[in-house]
Amino acid sequence: MASSVKDIQFKELKDTISQLNTTIRTQNDLITSLQKMLEERNAKDDEKDRVIANLLAQLEYFKQKLFGSSSERRSDMPGQLDLFADPDSEEEPLPELIDVKAGKRERKPKASYDEMFANLPIHYEEVYTLTEEEKQCPACGIMMAPIGHEEIRTEIRYTKAKLERIVYVATTYGCPVCKDTEDPQFIKDEGIPALIPGGYASSSLVSHIMYEKYADALPLYRQEKGFELLGVSISRTTMASWIIICSQNYLKPVYDYFHRELLKRHFLMADETPIQVLKEPDRRPQSKSYVWLMRSGEDRLPHIVVYHYSETRAGEHAVSFLKGIEDGTYVMVDGYSGYNKLKNIRRCCCYAHIRRYLIEAIPNGHDKDYSHPAVQGVQYCNKLFEYERSYKAKELPYTQVYKRRQKDQKPVVEGFMHWLNAQHPEKGSRMDRAVTYIRNRKDTLMTYLEDGRCSLSNNPSENSIRPLTLGRKNWLFSDSQDGANASMVVYTMVEMAKAHGLHPYNYLQYLLDSRPGKDTTDAEFEVLAPWSEKARIECNKKSE
Repeated sequence: MASSVKDIQFKELKDTISQLNTTIRTQNDLITSLQKMLEERNAKDDEKDRVIANLLAQLEYFKQKLFGSSSERRSDMPGQLDLFADPDSEEEPLPELIDVKAGKRERKPKASYDEMFANLPIHYEEVYTLTEEEKQCPACGIMMAPIGHEEIRTEIRYTKAKLERIVYVATTYGCPVCKDTEDPQFIKDEGIPALIPGGYASSSLVSHIMYEKYADALPLYRQEKGFELLGVSISRTTMASWIIICSQNYLKPVYDYFHRELLKRHFLMADETPIQVLKEPDRRPQSKSYVWLMRSGEDRLPHIVVYHYSETRAGEHAVSFLKGIEDGTYVMVDGYSGYNKLKNIRRCCCYAHIRRYLIEAIPNGHDKDYSHPAVQGVQYCNKLFEYERSYKAKELPYTQVYKRRQKDQKPVVEGFMHWLNAQHPEKGSRMDRAVTYIRNRKDTLMTYLEDGRCSLSNNPSENSIRPLTLGRKNWLFSDSQDGANASMVVYTMVEMAKAHGLHPYNYLQYLLDSRPGKDTTDAEFEVLAPWSEKARIECNKKSE
């Protein structure tokens, strides 16, 4: 009986233990589920915090872009140690940016009138404001005589622009001996043919229109209003037609010559920017078209700057335009992948773009914090640019530049690449974007070290394409493909003139007066090039 009771108690205890185990398992499952939910919630909170942090960083970046300084130059904080400081180095110090305290800045000497107006013609005008009575001697009353002259002041006088109508009159010549015969002889001096057959456009007028639009970014509709104030009606349609005809007939052959000369160079630079062309086959007016800038590098030969229009940004356009360059040509471009279609070239990496990405990754207020990775990356880039500035200041030959780069800059680039390998930024951050950009260019970071004529940055290309981007804000679009191609030709002439120190208006008029064509030889084009002595002389004459 006692054994039976113990069995019952044991069975009940066993059932209780089983129920408790079940309850414990249930509780454990619930706890595990709750822990998982908590971890997921924490992960979501962390993700939200990360997204918020990235958005705040982007907000600060856009505020800086909108309201802050656009300069990429950064000076070091006084008292802070430079990342590359070497107190024991005996090397000649490089140029530095110095912060000058307010109130102690030395004033730049004021330029004299002779310096300010060195390029202006001088007209001397004697003053006659004294009356006859004032010229009499106060002591004896005798009329005073001139005994000397003195410059008393200078002024700059503006002469209003004007248009004048020129009527060419031809002279007919007849033979006085044959005039009474059955075969009288006559000849008429036909003069120089019109710039545009049947039209009234002159080289000076068309050059002015081109200069106003492509150098001063003045749209044709505003020029139309300006001509009305001068007393003549010249429609924007007429002006556009003149630009297209003159560019096709006279300037395009010069453009093709520049293109041929560019393909002979071994150091090139390129950039591209969108434009809008309204009338393109099988394309909407709102579609993006592109302008490609191709220019010579910093090889110390005469600068060549050429613009090219294409319907799209496809890399094949760059390949087509640069067809014929030699294998191994060094090409400095930005990070656009379309340039990867250029085969058998040595592609150089733009350190200005790299520095720009790193500067954008620096949090607001941390630009002097050398413990921040983005600031460290900027310091590496700044050091390279400091070396380049010192070489240019010393006017070193490119062979010497190559040797100095191997000694000075190669260790910096190697350190930069080691720094790059150690970076593991937060995904989606601006630092992550910067590091990804640099890593995608890792194979080209050291290419520029191979030759002293290679460039460290693509800044010359950006400077060359900037006039077009500024002009685009005013004239907005090209109506047709002929207009777009004509614009590229004229922009090329304008920027070529500026690159060689000539006034664009004078150079355009020089070309239109010369009227080159398809039969013009390269030897004749050489004389028309802005680096030729004759072009400089003729353009300077037009300024007088």
